[in-house]
Amino acid sequence: MAKTSVTEREKRRAHLSNKTRAKREKLREAVSNIHLNDEERLSAMQKLQALPRDSSPSRRRNRCKLCGRPRAYNRLTGLCRLHMRTAVMNGLVPGMHKSSW
Repeated sequence: MAKTSVTEREKRRAHLSNKTRAKREKLREAVSNIHLNDEERLSAMQKLQALPRDSSPSRRRNRCKLCGRPRAYNRLTGLCRLHMRTAVMNGLVPGMHKSSW
């Protein structure tokens, strides 16, 4: 079980990332636009760097929805391997079953 402070920090990062997504995309587009002059591109780069660090989507970490475990995360279900196994054993994930040979 992850600490509640860590999961709350991840929630704040997700909220901040969603809030500044449009502004960040607009500034990144302006920085990479070769038709703008150097001053405009430089000012766009400075504005982009002035945004909060946690608003970047690359700082987010995928975590299990049930326990908050950051490792062995399955994107299909949003669960870690431990909870994924119990969900498969209970038949909650369609099309998956425990392998045996």
